[in-house]
Amino acid sequence: MSTVQITAADVNKLRQQTGAGMMDCKKALVEANGDFEAAVDLLRKKGQKVSAARSGNATSEGLVSIAISADGTNGKLVALACETEPVSKVEDFRNLAQAVLAAAVAHNPATAEELSAITLEDGRTVAETITELTGKIGEKIVIQDYSNISGEKIVSYIHSNGKMGVLVVFEGVNGADITEAGKDVAMQIAAMNPVAVDKEGVDPATIQREIEIAKDVIRAEGKPEEMVEKIAAGKLNKFYKDSTLLNQEFVKDSSVDVRKFLDNTSKGLTVTAFKRVQLGA
Repeated sequence: MSTVQITAADVNKLRQQTGAGMMDCKKALVEANGDFEAAVDLLRKKGQKVSAARSGNATSEGLVSIAISADGTNGKLVALACETEPVSKVEDFRNLAQAVLAAAVAHNPATAEELSAITLEDGRTVAETITELTGKIGEKIVIQDYSNISGEKIVSYIHSNGKMGVLVVFEGVNGADITEAGKDVAMQIAAMNPVAVDKEGVDPATIQREIEIAKDVIRAEGKPEEMVEKIAAGKLNKFYKDSTLLNQEFVKDSSVDVRKFLDNTSKGLTVTAFKRVQLGA
């Protein structure tokens, strides 16, 4: 039982310090007998409990944030996810997304795990800050995706709803201005969702699956067995054309594929890698 009088000013001070709700702050101060540091710890523990309780919940909403280095050779993408759309629009959530992206830019972590361990200006790690906001909001928040990629020229695109982002690595720029072309290709990736840059980048398991599906379809159509392999090879080439970036028809000019569009933009220009992230996909 608390022997210390908890005033409204005390509650408000703790609320300002932690961002937690008024009643939560009052309960924490009562339980901590007026000790502010202990109350902060109690609120943090509450956040951890909330986080654990909601660990199985789906995070289909959130915000994708991107930063490109001043010289254009590095791009970082952070997808901070939550459970519901209203939370993704809350100022605290959006501020957290920007703080996590700023930490990535400042410390250059290679993985999401390294990003989560970075200590922010207030002395808390990214992971601890996410846990505390989870406690305050009462909804699961996670770094759903993080990418840190480098190359000759990085171009980015974020969809208008903030839930999809793309990073594209271009090589063979040779001083050309690829601002518009780069944006077009990034938007192509957003719209068409290729599985790889080119044929060589497709997972062998995916190729085998496409071949087996094609064979089953061909046999079901009653085609002679001696024709199955040849027709299946044709269907695989169609898969490459539809599903690998450089072989896809360019969405703004179907008379050329993306490979040809890039070469027409600047001789030797190509894409060597990309990252596409879509929350809720």
